[in-house]
Amino acid sequence: MTDLMTPTPGPRSKTRHGPFRTLISAQDLQALRTSRGDLVILDCGFDLADPEAGERAFVQAHLPGALYAHLDRDLSGAKTGRNGRHPLPARDAFAERVGAWGIGGATQVVTYDAQGGPYAARGWWMLRWLGHEAVAVLDGGQAAWRAAGGEFQPGPAAPAAGPRYPLGHATLQTVDAEALLVALEQGRVRLVDARASERYRGDVEPLDPVAGHIPGAINRFFKDNLAADGRFKPVADLRAEYARLALDEAGAARGPVVHQCGSGVTACHNVLAMAHAGWPATALYPGSWSEWCADPARPVARG
Repeated sequence: MTDLMTPTPGPRSKTRHGPFRTLISAQDLQALRTSRGDLVILDCGFDLADPEAGERAFVQAHLPGALYAHLDRDLSGAKTGRNGRHPLPARDAFAERVGAWGIGGATQVVTYDAQGGPYAARGWWMLRWLGHEAVAVLDGGQAAWRAAGGEFQPGPAAPAAGPRYPLGHATLQTVDAEALLVALEQGRVRLVDARASERYRGDVEPLDPVAGHIPGAINRFFKDNLAADGRFKPVADLRAEYARLALDEAGAARGPVVHQCGSGVTACHNVLAMAHAGWPATALYPGSWSEWCADPARPVARG
């Protein structure tokens, strides 16, 4: 984990034609579709309660030319019962999947969903994890595309398959459970839990066998990154809100920021929000609560 620094003035600069690295508006995506040939759009829509719902919705209607990325099959690896509900696949295996989508080193990728962005953010995070820079989440998702007059098309889609994606240096960091436990015990990390507050407190737990949170974690529900229209809040607002979580009263870093949630998915939304607001790269604990609570020796907090 690297030391947290103060945020830069905002997201990385970009032209209307890219590359886009955090968010992209529906209007800019419309412009890209007419001006840029090397573009891949991934529909990451998903429903944890019905894992095939996202693919069914994709077949009914999706952005023109989009491909479907399934959270369980494409954006996760094999579960062992001890590594969480959505463990990361091997980087080599994911590079094969990305290449099969026709994504190369220079491809602009746009991810989206219809659930407020958590699954699109997972797709964004994983491509950055491979070392791919030109990937952005459609701000506002399907609803924003529709509001901008964007068209939809039905049916399955066949990718323009290519060779395995050329693996590069991961541009986003991960932390495993053992390293996180040590960092928490030493008080040298700022752990942010992206789950809803009732799950964080342990009042309810609809998905995992144990309720509660990792001791020392603070709560930042991922939907708090969004404005009422479903788009991300302005950069200045996000920067100020995360400063209250990450910095002390004197403006000094409380420690490196690590994000987690239930299974390493919605936490990517908070990683994205901080990146868009200009913060230096933060880390993800991919196993998150579902991995943490699978080991009864690990401590649990409630309230």
